[in-house]
Amino acid sequence: MTKHLISIEDLEREEILQILKKAEGFERIARGRKSKLLEGKILANLFFEPSTRTRMSFEVAMKRLGGDVVNLTAQEISSIAKGETLADTVKVISKYVDVIVIRHPLEGSARFASEHSEVPVINAGDGAGQHPTQTLLDLYTIMKECGGLDGLKIALMGDLKYSRTVHSLIKALNMFDNRIYLISPETLRLPEEFLDEIDAEEVELEDVIDEIDVLYVTRIQRERFPDEEEYMRVAGSYRITRETLRRAKDSLIIMHPLPRVDEIDVEVDGMKCAKYFDQAFYGVPVRMAILCEVLL
Repeated sequence: MTKHLISIEDLEREEILQILKKAEGFERIARGRKSKLLEGKILANLFFEPSTRTRMSFEVAMKRLGGDVVNLTAQEISSIAKGETLADTVKVISKYVDVIVIRHPLEGSARFASEHSEVPVINAGDGAGQHPTQTLLDLYTIMKECGGLDGLKIALMGDLKYSRTVHSLIKALNMFDNRIYLISPETLRLPEEFLDEIDAEEVELEDVIDEIDVLYVTRIQRERFPDEEEYMRVAGSYRITRETLRRAKDSLIIMHPLPRVDEIDVEVDGMKCAKYFDQAFYGVPVRMAILCEVLL
């Protein structure tokens, strides 16, 4: 049976820990070495939405492991827009390659693609749905920087309504023993379907900044809003500065899936707590582990 990674819920807790352990072993390769583990394998990046970190880190991960990569270009996406269905596109491309990584603006599209593919499909983001590989690198970051994945106080801040990153992470954190705080404008609160699954508390940042271990900040995503007026009402709702962090624990880590707009001041970048650029790097060894998991 073909192994796909569409939702973080496709994995059990032990499977997540196994992937993270594999990722630790790949860190040296990710920092400049090369392996022949996936030599002869080809990955296809099918990105129907813009991406920098996810697409490039998958490409780097595959090449560090000795494999090769083909990318669907903007021109080819334009051709697809002329009439070819996603199902037909996936059926054809899966004849050429060994694994497909897909990002698509429609929720459920990755699951749909997996049903028409002869090779493993990895979801790199489907609308406001899921982003499981981001979640795995987020968990890896927390594990590396906090020493484990249990017994932590974790605050999720920003766009909790439309953020597929948060939606995946919430489901994963539910497999571990942590206290979760939710910080967002009222109109961007976590959907009820997620609140029913987790034990989380809606708070203001100033009320918990002195006790949290992880502050996970998200961008308010203009492209996810149904209308511009709704976006303008919440744009710039939160901003992390040195002053914001004045009472924070010395061991606090700040994470962000990137890109950021203005929700974290650049003056924070030089602080010990800023881990978002390390977090972006961790995407390479984690995606190496994921590729090996579905291909070997």
